[in-house]
Amino acid sequence: MQISKTAVAALLMSTLLAGAHAGETSLPDAILAPGETIVLTLHAEGAQIYECKAGTDGKLAWAFREPIASLMENGKTVGRHYAGPNWEHADGSAVTGKAAGNAPGATANDIPWLKLEVTARRGTGILANVSTVQRINTEGGKLDGACDKTGSFRSVPYDADYVFLRKG
Repeated sequence: MQISKTAVAALLMSTLLAGAHAGETSLPDAILAPGETIVLTLHAEGAQIYECKAGTDGKLAWAFREPIASLMENGKTVGRHYAGPNWEHADGSAVTGKAAGNAPGATANDIPWLKLEVTARRGTGILANVSTVQRINTEGGKLDGACDKTGSFRSVPYDADYVFLRKG
């Protein structure tokens, strides 16, 4: 049986496309950004910093304070992520965001996936037109429960992917 070159090409293309879609991360509705286009995706390695504070019930518990992470592309550090939350690229551009949606991480030890709306921009580089940041594929970083001493700190390692999007 002889198969035409066109049929073989079509079969190869459909196999490649199916494989590409199978590897994509499926996003929960709460963090979707419909109508927005990906500008850049960076991997973060760092820590979530927690502080021991009294809760509304008067009991001491760990409260999230700030993130600190390196932003990497192809294994090379190209920026940083820190309190604000802020994301700063080596080209001088930066964005600040505020939470607009969240979804649970894959395990009880993983910080949530987030959708953050950009509230401020600096610079003219790659992040200059970013309108939304998604935090996905989180691993680690979560700390819950009681603590013993007000003002003590604990750092919990985490990694995640940050997807930077723009409208249109």
